[in-house]
Amino acid sequence: MFRSPLSFAAAIIAAAFAGIAVMGAASAAEPQAVATYKDWSVFVRDADGDKICFAATEAKDKSPKSVNHGDIFFLVSSWKSRAATNQPSLMTGYALNAAPEPTLRVGSDKWDMYVSENEAFIELTSEEERLIRAMRRGADMRISAVSQRGTATSYIISLRGISAALDRVSSECK
Repeated sequence: MFRSPLSFAAAIIAAAFAGIAVMGAASAAEPQAVATYKDWSVFVRDADGDKICFAATEAKDKSPKSVNHGDIFFLVSSWKSRAATNQPSLMTGYALNAAPEPTLRVGSDKWDMYVSENEAFIELTSEEERLIRAMRRGADMRISAVSQRGTATSYIISLRGISAALDRVSSECK
């Protein structure tokens, strides 16, 4: 599934702490893996009294092959407090360029994302919900982005197991 469980865990832990820094939290426990559903894994962690549950997967394909992308993950996170529910995000191993915006496609549907350093998010809750519905129906997701160095990149994210993973995230953070 992933190149190495240790590198995946290290990247997920880094992602978890990066997400907490954005939220302004002071302390957090390391994420604990709770389940794997085909290409997606589910994790939980505590952050300043709130429980955060998320599904994560690593990009199955990275282009161009000639560049070092670092670890590329797609996450869907929910907070028990409902600070966010089913919040999709892209995490890259490099700083993203804000223009042009990263784009995400599932089938013929398209979403633009906004950038925060090495992460990209969907701006509107209604668009996040539309993306989650499309992810549950789709086979894969295609993402295009540009690094701050100007390199155009693209990724394929498998959606095998996403429905079961999201159901588990929901039950873990209810």
